[in-house]
Amino acid sequence: MLMTLASGETAGTDTAARLRMAIVRTARRLRQEAFEAGGDLSPSTVAALATVERHGPLTPSELARIERVKRPTATRTLRVLGDAGLVERAADPADGRSALVSVTAAGSERLRRLRGRKNAYLARRMRELPGEDVATLERAAAILEGILEGERGVAG
Repeated sequence: MLMTLASGETAGTDTAARLRMAIVRTARRLRQEAFEAGGDLSPSTVAALATVERHGPLTPSELARIERVKRPTATRTLRVLGDAGLVERAADPADGRSALVSVTAAGSERLRRLRGRKNAYLARRMRELPGEDVATLERAAAILEGILEGERGVAG
């Protein structure tokens, strides 16, 4: 149920704007935590590494599609990750002209450390909250996960 405000905006739109800003600021703070832990990789490079881990092995074109970047950008990112020993290439058995990229043990370990640092940051901050606020955040996480799952179902 949306309530119309005097400005013509709805309460739902106002809530969406506040939620968006909170998510953006939280994501920025988490990126800062990760950068402080492993500052040699940019946030977009870490995101690409996580995508390869989650969806790999995959081709550079598939990475570009998932990350919504151009193929040359994905190729450059994979070169950085490969030079750091975080991903490895293998011939694509379905297409000899292409390569499949997968995460190395070092890449998985780097992601584990970065995620651990971000999780620890949030856990420290949540320990300062009353129990009912933590329960509200648990519910909010479930709701946001549902929104994202619904988006995946629509996007196919």
